[in-house]
Amino acid sequence: MTCLSRPSHRPWRRLLRLLAAALCVLPLTTASAAEPPSTAPFFALTLADADNRPLPLASLRGRPLLVNFWARWCAPCRKEIPELAELQRRYADRGLLVVGIAVEEADKRAALVDFARAHELDYRWLIGGTERSIELMRALGNTKSGLPFTVFIGRDGQLQQARLGAMSGAEMDAAVRSLF
Repeated sequence: MTCLSRPSHRPWRRLLRLLAAALCVLPLTTASAAEPPSTAPFFALTLADADNRPLPLASLRGRPLLVNFWARWCAPCRKEIPELAELQRRYADRGLLVVGIAVEEADKRAALVDFARAHELDYRWLIGGTERSIELMRALGNTKSGLPFTVFIGRDGQLQQARLGAMSGAEMDAAVRSLF
């Protein structure tokens, strides 16, 4: 299942965002087999972590990456968290880095930290901001701007797979294994 997201800076748009979260569509594969989208926009960004420390995403190049875009209000996103945490534990010794990107604004940092603690989100997560995250998701092939959205990037920095919608643990595991 996926939840559609839209940027919301005006109060009336918050209501639309909540309604969009309730509307779900079937999962879609977003990366084409012929020519996947470029990861250059991803590696060009610097995002802040929970402690407001900047992380240049270029510093992650050379590692197999599972990048998951999420939001607190997205029920399918919450459902994936335990699977993502398990993948980080299972494949850390092989170099996998699971990175969550919160599609929320930095002024929600305290709420995001509380959410991460309550949901045992014990893998690396960053705050992307709404508009910037949506632009990045679109650049990576998510034309619907829905959540959750997960991309798998190989050690070579190339996008291997992209998936719009909630994934099962088995689907994530298979995608991660293809990175090695």
